[in-house]
Amino acid sequence: MNRPASVEKMVEVIKKLPGVGPKMAERLSYHILKIPESEVGELLTAIQKARQIIKSCSFCYNLSEQDPCPICSDISREKHIVCVVETPQDLIAVSRVKEYRGLYFVLGGALSPLEAIGPNDIRIDKLIKRLKNDSISEVIIATDTDSKGEITAVYLAEIIKKLNIKVTRLGYGLPVGGDIEYADEVTISRAIAGRKEM
Repeated sequence: MNRPASVEKMVEVIKKLPGVGPKMAERLSYHILKIPESEVGELLTAIQKARQIIKSCSFCYNLSEQDPCPICSDISREKHIVCVVETPQDLIAVSRVKEYRGLYFVLGGALSPLEAIGPNDIRIDKLIKRLKNDSISEVIIATDTDSKGEITAVYLAEIIKKLNIKVTRLGYGLPVGGDIEYADEVTISRAIAGRKEM
């Protein structure tokens, strides 16, 4: 490579971001070098501030500036129903749907035997503890529809049913193999309305 060593380092760091390949990392690196220094400062400050003040909610594990998060603190929400998602981004996607007024739980990933991600690597134990302690009557499993999401959904359903809690899965509307965070509000709304018991 004919890039300066400092640019090469930028490319290598940016390439670690999800969905960013070598070409995109190179484009972003050179873009950052071209923008005014004040904008670079704003970017660095925004990243540092977010890293300092964002924390996980102790109830649902959503990312928030306060604990408990605004959703868990909202007394108008239905406290007997919990929607289980993989990531905070999935929670944001589902929360855009006005029909759902329950609570959430962020697993922090999905089961993946091929990647050696088992039940102890995500927050399944914390979910079960919460379900045992709170008066939950239904759990909506809103994991992705890819193989990892399906494995996670089936595993959770088996455990949660033993607690005598109704378990449903998002219904039609979500494409198989798709990520929830990229689905539009209408699709998620239909999926919630068409959820089925597991």
